[in-house]
Amino acid sequence: MGENRLVQGRYRLLDLIGRGGMGEVWRARDESLGRQVAVKCLKPLGPYPDPSLTRALRERFRREARVAAALSHRGVTVVHDFGEFDGVPYLVMELLEGRDLSRLLEDNKGHPLPVDDVTDIAVQVAAALAYTHEHGVVHRDLKPANIVRLADGTVKICDFGIARLGHDIGFTARLTGTGVALGTPHYMSPEQIGGDQVDRRSDLYSLGCVLYEIATGAPPFDLEDAWAILIGHRDTPPRPPRDLRPELPVDLEQIILDLLAKRPEERPPDAGELVRRILGAHTTAPEAPAVQDPGRRDGTRLPSWTRGMTTGHKALGAGFGALPPDSGAALSARWAAAPRRDAGLYPTGDYRRVGAPSGDGPADARRPLPALPAARTALPAERTAPHVLLRAGRVAEALAAYTDLAQARARALGGDHPDTLAACQETAYALGRLGRHFEAHQVYTEVLAARVRVMGPDHPDTLRCRHNLACTLGRLGRLDDACRTALEVAAARARVLGPDHPDTLVSRCEVAYAAGQSGRWEEALRIYREVAEARARVLGADHPDTLAARYETALSLGRMGRSADALRMYRALVGDRTRVQGSTHPETLRARHGLGVNLGRLGRWEDALTEARDVCLLREQTLGPAHPDTLVSRREVAVALGWLGRWAEALTEYRRITATREQLLGPDHPDTLAGRNEEAHCLERLGRGVEAGELYRRIAVLSRQRASGGR
Repeated sequence: MGENRLVQGRYRLLDLIGRGGMGEVWRARDESLGRQVAVKCLKPLGPYPDPSLTRALRERFRREARVAAALSHRGVTVVHDFGEFDGVPYLVMELLEGRDLSRLLEDNKGHPLPVDDVTDIAVQVAAALAYTHEHGVVHRDLKPANIVRLADGTVKICDFGIARLGHDIGFTARLTGTGVALGTPHYMSPEQIGGDQVDRRSDLYSLGCVLYEIATGAPPFDLEDAWAILIGHRDTPPRPPRDLRPELPVDLEQIILDLLAKRPEERPPDAGELVRRILGAHTTAPEAPAVQDPGRRDGTRLPSWTRGMTTGHKALGAGFGALPPDSGAALSARWAAAPRRDAGLYPTGDYRRVGAPSGDGPADARRPLPALPAARTALPAERTAPHVLLRAGRVAEALAAYTDLAQARARALGGDHPDTLAACQETAYALGRLGRHFEAHQVYTEVLAARVRVMGPDHPDTLRCRHNLACTLGRLGRLDDACRTALEVAAARARVLGPDHPDTLVSRCEVAYAAGQSGRWEEALRIYREVAEARARVLGADHPDTLAARYETALSLGRMGRSADALRMYRALVGDRTRVQGSTHPETLRARHGLGVNLGRLGRWEDALTEARDVCLLREQTLGPAHPDTLVSRREVAVALGWLGRWAEALTEYRRITATREQLLGPDHPDTLAGRNEEAHCLERLGRGVEAGELYRRIAVLSRQRASGGR
């Protein structure tokens, strides 16, 4: 693969950022989502040209890539996608902006790192290992070059699964003049060297070697000859670290030496116990934090891949009745689907996040394409990528572009090719964004049937499509079907990806949404609470997805009539969102809006009016006077004025709202008519019955015209 090469029609390779024994790593741009990623291209090693071994390598790579893609922990590099292109297996991962530990030592001119940094790195790596070992994944090639520290201090381990793949095929036994093909001599455990059974305690030994090096400036057996290094690991006790650096704490030295025990049973039993020991040595606190807490003891540290990611919170919608995008997709304009609740709808978006190789399954060009809108003559706008059009809010143009793209891919690749199905799925998403939910349902249904046929029912792309279908069923008012489908998808994702995987939690949110819309708010509340706890555990308390689930929890409490409880939750959420995202962020203002609504429900209308006016002003300044969220806040101002008996002021606010909606949506749009109805109610309260009656008649005429399809 070379510079500027387009992999799978999606990932454009920009520049080579690393090369190793088994392949290359490229900085790339995901053309579908407009984000930068890292693409690792793996190739069979030269001495193994046998086709059967090549096939085995590819199959094992796919299996291990799926394992890596299912890992979801702040200390593990995220795998977005994997597949095969031009005979070369590849992985698409988050692009880490930081320095690996070997480079940190180089930058430090070979001097050891500060003791606090050594301890912090030790805790974070051990916490990540505790998680991966719990999921049955052993790294087998832990070394400074595979541990990256980001600018915010977060530490992440790279290359999970790949080292395991090489070991299984037998590469680690093959020595070269300077080392081994996979598994570096300076960090290999005695059992790896002896060819014995390797388990999680081997990773702990390798971590001991890493900590020894960053604490002293040199690995435990700093020799020139590879064989001498291996013999040292197998037979020679390491020199105590404090001989090289006397200021090291005694407890830290003992931890490192225990990790470097020759016999696995003499090392700490697991990484979780190691975390507790390190924290116990570093603090006088009577009880060490839980394993999930390392690296985030101040509650603010998050890895780069979580920033901005959302599971489809309302702020990422596109207007009245719009479908918000999929987690990580960032495909839409930043207009909210006000005034309704934060929808748990997640269309295709990042449709190849955990995708299959594009060559999987037949590419039968004779198979008919799912029912799509008719293609039309090319327009100048079509030279713009469809996802860019979506991001700009030009949804109708994006729909036309995706339709043409799907038909072109069907002709070139076949109707069942994954890339064709992905384009069809984006077409369905655009249809939903335009409110054409029946057509979107039709396309999703046919794409789903094709994905099941080609990829199987449990493939992540198949499950993503089924999830989208559940969302669309909800849009069509088929709430029981939506809830049932979302439950099935959540169960399948839990089985395939794990119960705490972000996609699994997204589907659980959709179950909660459908339950709430059906009036089952206690069920919705229970699910939202469980999702919030899981996200806090996996992603951190301040992650946008965690905060979104907390918002839904507060909303559910309010809908159940538990306004005092909801008010307490909203206050805490406003404080956390202000700290994390700022006082004028749309999500902070959304939480403040919920706070104001529940003040009103408790009869505190003066306080509710003050809150609504503050939020309305901030939304007007940051989002604009015609933004749906601004109009929702203006309506809250009007409602509070009405409850306080200030009907003339309320009438002025309602008229401003309906004038804006009429201009944007038309005179017969349901939201415009609802505003007119509220105007008429104000006129009645003011004793202006004749004007109110005329307005009611006008509303009735417009409603009939809309129902009959004419003006």
